Formats: sequence, structure tokens, C-alpha cells
Amino acid sequence: MQMKISKSMMIGILALLIGGAVIFWWVMPKKSPVAGRYATATIERGSITQSVAANGTLNPVVLVSVGSQVSGIVKKLHADFNDQVKAGQILLELDPTLNRAQLQQSEANLASAQASLDLAQANETRARGLFAQEYVTRQDLDVAVQAFKAAKAQFDVAQAQVVRDRRNLDNTVIRSPVSGVVVSRLVDVGQTVAASLQSPTLFQIAQDLSHMQIDTSYAEADVGNIRVGQHATFRVDAFPNRIFRGEVRQVRLNPTTQQNVVTYDVVVSVDNLDQALMPGMTAYVNIVVAQRNDALLVPNAALRFRPGDATSRQDRMRSNDKSASEGAGKNKGEAIPMGTVYLLDNSQPKAARISVGITDNRQTEVLGGSIKEGDAVIVEDLQPPSKSEGGRGMRLF
Repeated sequence: MQMKISKSMMIGILALLIGGAVIFWWVMPKKSPVAGRYATATIERGSITQSVAANGTLNPVVLVSVGSQVSGIVKKLHADFNDQVKAGQILLELDPTLNRAQLQQSEANLASAQASLDLAQANETRARGLFAQEYVTRQDLDVAVQAFKAAKAQFDVAQAQVVRDRRNLDNTVIRSPVSGVVVSRLVDVGQTVAASLQSPTLFQIAQDLSHMQIDTSYAEADVGNIRVGQHATFRVDAFPNRIFRGEVRQVRLNPTTQQNVVTYDVVVSVDNLDQALMPGMTAYVNIVVAQRNDALLVPNAALRFRPGDATSRQDRMRSNDKSASEGAGKNKGEAIPMGTVYLLDNSQPKAARISVGITDNRQTEVLGGSIKEGDAVIVEDLQPPSKSEGGRGMRLF
């Protein structure tokens, strides 16, 4: 007698089989297909340049501030922005009326002092003659001598006053102390210039804009690699597609600290023969601190790559332990920077420890290790483990 199976029982059995299959698939260890999973790059030889970057400001090598030693009202301007001027050329004239009157008064005082001196000298000469004939006493002679000395001192004071007032009158005409170009004019006709407390700045003159400098600053982590004479390249916003070149002229020892960050000023010399660069432009500077030719190069992406499976994690732990034991025997200061890359061994990532040198942020120099030119190193996992796979184990690193 055949037993009839109900429709609901068939559905239950089918659901049980499907559920068992799902559970079996979930608990069984799985391995992602390796073929085509990893992107690789080939170890090659080539040139590499390491540089350090910072922003700076273009400035004239020599910027002279022209001031005034006397006060007065600006009467006439002889120079304006961007004018080429020669040393000694008139830039500005102040109203000389008061200074001329002061000079005339000083000259009158000098004439009066000269008359007093002549009289005192005559009295002193007469007193000496009378004293020799014993017509006057020694005291009378001493009085005449002292009067002559006082008159001579007053004459010297009046003479110095004339020299000073004549110089002040000459200083109402402001002349350029150097040859160059006027980059700033800070006064206008009719403006009062007051030089009572400090010399006011009237003009700023750049001595030679065919040679300029970049004033920049570098963090203490970078400044140790910077040396006088190193080459530098830079760009400016005005010419974004043009690369300018310069040379490190000075690394200043005086530190600057802002928000606990220590920086050092670095001066880069720049040739500006075509006058394209202007004072005040922002320069984006790269100083070449190291360069290698025919170096073994590994992509930085390979140094950053870390596989996520347990086997590779164990590989990394063994590699780290090995590098730690190697570094333990080295003296302080002799340690060579190390890195880890991964090669495919039987379709599985295998860690390789290497010593590294300079970098340009895209590639890094290989100084030693178990890789050679032509080796393929993993740079990317094209099929990263899913969350369900990653949830089966705790990630240690």
C-alpha cells in the first residue's frame, strides 16, 4: 500500500534541504578565486628624485625703503609706481619755505657770533699788550682770554647750526639712494610728512628685479635634508603651466614656533630675466634633496598593500618578527627604513621584506631584499573579502 505524501510535507522537506545546503555553504571554508583577483606591477629600474615642498613668497633681493629726515608738505612728485630710477635721481620735493627761513636765521646768528668773536679777539690782544707793560693786572688779562674762548665757542655753535639747517634744506629734495624700480609709493602731493618721531617711508625701491628670492619655511622634519646649493623648482598661480627654477641660497638657523610646530626659514635664489615674476607672488616650491639614477624602484602602492586573509596575516607577523630581530643588532642611528611587499607564490600573496631609500611619493628606491628587477608585486586586491567572510575571524592588524 503506497503512502500518499501531502503537498505541505513536500514543501517542508524541500525547505529543509535548501536550508541545509545554505548552512553547509556558510560553515565550509571558502577560498576566493585568485585568478584575476590581484593587480600587480613590475619592479623596474629608473631615475627617482626626492623633494620637499612648501609655499613661499617672491621678494626682491634688496628692497630699500626711502624716507625723509625732515618734516614738510609734499610739493611735487617726480616718481610713481613701476618707474625705473637711478641712484641720486629726484623722487620728491617738500615745501622748503620753513627750512629756508631757518637757514637764514642761522646764518644771521653766525654773523653775530663772528662779530662777537672778532671783538673778543681784539680785546684779548689788547689786554696781553697792556699786561706786558704792566698797565693791567693778571685778572684783567684772564677775563679777556676767557671772553675770547666763550666767543669762539658761540661761533662754533652758530656755524654748526648753519651746516645743519643747510643740510635740512637740501633734504627737502628726496633722492633715490639706489638704482632700481619703484614698487611702492606711499605719499601724494599736499600730504604732510612728519619726521619728528621716526623717518616715514615714502617709497620702496627694488634694486634689481632680474634676480629675486623666495622666502619660505620648512618644518624641522624636512629641513635636515636641505643644503645650500640644492636645486629647486616652483610654480606660481599667474603661470600655472610654467616651471621656474632656483637654488637654495640660505638655510637660516633662527627657528620659528607656531602652535608647537617648529619651522626654519629657507631662502631660494631665482633668476627673473624676463621679468615675468613679481614681488608678492605665492610660490609653490619643491627642493630636490636626493636623486638616484638606475635605481631599483617599487611602486608605493605595493608598499601600502596589505592582504586581509589569515594566511597573509601570519606571513606579515613572521616578517615583522624577522625584521625586529635583524634591527635588534644594529646600533642606534644605523637602522635602515624597511618595508613589506607581496608577491604571488602558488597563487597566494607572500610577504617579502625590503630595505627602502628615497621616495617621490609615487615610487620608492629599493636598497636590498628578496626582490629583483622584473618581479611582479601586488598593488591592489580587486576582490576584497566581503563582510561575511571578514566576520569569520578577528583582524589582528
